[in-house]
Amino acid sequence: MEIKNSFTINEIQIGMTASYSQTITDADVKAFSGISGDHNPVHVSEEYAKQSRFKDRIAHGLLTASFFSAIFGTKLPGEGCIYVSQNLQFKRPVYLGDTVVAKVTVIAVDISKKRVAFETVCSANGKVVTTGTAEIFIP
Repeated sequence: MEIKNSFTINEIQIGMTASYSQTITDADVKAFSGISGDHNPVHVSEEYAKQSRFKDRIAHGLLTASFFSAIFGTKLPGEGCIYVSQNLQFKRPVYLGDTVVAKVTVIAVDISKKRVAFETVCSANGKVVTTGTAEIFIP
């Protein structure tokens, strides 16, 4: 079931999902480079990227993974939640122009500790590009 609002710890159930999608642009990559300080030329230089194993510029892995934060803070669980942990595996590159779909799925709820565990997955062009798990605290 797709979720679009904020939830209390008592309302969250295993299997709930939420998603967010965004097409990666040159402006996104440049802004993320500026914010993060990561100016790796594989992200920002067309000439360098063409000589790389990727043959074109790619987005920062953490740019696409940051879409999980968008979901957690605005959809599931929503306002006021706190990111506790995240692990990530980057499976494939994301190129400028790719539309990334980030999806989170509740895999565990600990009501006494007010924590929720999520499976986190990003896909682009129908292929998984990032996987992981996250833990969120709900005040």
